[in-house]
Amino acid sequence: MNASPERIDHLLSRLGYCSRSEVRDLLRAGRVAVDAVPLRHARAKVLPSLVTLDGAPLDHPQPLYILYHKPLGKVCAHDDARGIYADFPERWRLRRPCFASVGRLDKETSGLLLLTDDGDWLHRLIAPRFAVPRRYRVQLQAPLQGHEAAQLASGTLLLEGEKHPCRPAELAVLGDREVLLTLREGRYHEVRRIFAALGNVVMALHRESYGDLTLAGLEPGAWRELTRAERPEEGP
Repeated sequence: MNASPERIDHLLSRLGYCSRSEVRDLLRAGRVAVDAVPLRHARAKVLPSLVTLDGAPLDHPQPLYILYHKPLGKVCAHDDARGIYADFPERWRLRRPCFASVGRLDKETSGLLLLTDDGDWLHRLIAPRFAVPRRYRVQLQAPLQGHEAAQLASGTLLLEGEKHPCRPAELAVLGDREVLLTLREGRYHEVRRIFAALGNVVMALHRESYGDLTLAGLEPGAWRELTRAERPEEGP
């Protein structure tokens, strides 16, 4: 993404530093500079990469692309003390557009979660027409019956309360009670509801990958930025 000039009051408020009205106080105090020259006018247009606040470059002036290992017990909510956002810099929660997860994992599900404030990229990852694969490791209460893989691959499985069947999914059997399930859509509690429809119960659920991205040894609660190669083509 090639950054273009942006009004300084819009830029600093968008990145969560302060409100647009508070930018004037920063400017009057000489705390904002461009190429080391103090900036005086809130309407001035600047290149984000050239701006400093108190002598430091701005924190991620371009969109955030984050890969996170969600631990058990955390929820994907901004206003919950058990929320995942406490694991990230506080300022990120004030960014606009909102810094948000790509879909959700419930409290009892661990694994790979992507977060961004790039709405276009988020949409491409969750929109059904792009069919981005998500792979889950699933522990089941009861042994498999042998028909599950074929039924999931057929694209005919109808979940309770749904009018349309699930898209074809891939099931790799690891044991009589353990499987890898690859989905290409993201319905509400889909994995748990799939196995309920198949007459089983999910005891443990972990997302191992999203598209080509994996956790690659990232510990629960830890996160990293996506590399340039992993970001969308129009990303920075």
